Amino acid sequence: MTKLNGRRAVVTGGASGIGLACAEALAAAGAAVTIADVNGEAAASAAATLGGDAWKVDLSDTAALADLVLDADILVNNAGLQHVQPIDEFEPDRFSLMLRVMLEAPFLLIRAALPGMYERGFGRIINVSSVHGIRASPYKAAYVAAKHGLEGLSKVTALEGGAHGVTSNCISPGYVRTPLVEQQIAAQALVHGIDEDEVVPKVMLTESAIKRLVEPREVASLVLWLAGDDARMVTGASYTMDGGWSAR
Repeated sequence: MTKLNGRRAVVTGGASGIGLACAEALAAAGAAVTIADVNGEAAASAAATLGGDAWKVDLSDTAALADLVLDADILVNNAGLQHVQPIDEFEPDRFSLMLRVMLEAPFLLIRAALPGMYERGFGRIINVSSVHGIRASPYKAAYVAAKHGLEGLSKVTALEGGAHGVTSNCISPGYVRTPLVEQQIAAQALVHGIDEDEVVPKVMLTESAIKRLVEPREVASLVLWLAGDDARMVTGASYTMDGGWSAR
């Protein structure tokens, strides 16, 4: 069983969904967890339950992160958002927002955490990417672009951090049973011209060999392993958890 006693972890988007499951798993393994989320009230509530700390932060405000110093042994870049729309109708401001939250902010948080990790000779950067970091789907230009970029950022971090005891990896799940997925069902139905009850089987699971959504705790179990000593030789990798989607 992974033991993380004495380690400090920061989980972005940690107040719900995948992030909360990751925070719970890391805390259960003994880590002191900081839940970073734009929803300060939800972050505080989750942190109180786990005995951790809350950090209300708007990751779209990248200027505020430029001079950040982040004292963490484990950084889980999980925060994200989705928007489903054809490219010719996609609002440029929304495209920019999504790249700031899911690519620029992870870069800035990694940048803020690395000096301390290098000094201690230990660090775990775990980036929650997506199958859309290695495959594309229509109507998701910003999300696919951000996740592809995150995969590249993670690999560069692995190459630079290896000599300092820092690993960097991506986890790339398919559709996970979270509010983020549930909130896009109506938009998916609209752009595909189908009923909402057809979205999960006909859009979300059509490419998967295993016909179900990923559970947040399954993603968290892989985060926990990557954070521990057994994964110290694992870096620059991208672990798919997509029910066979990317096998096609």
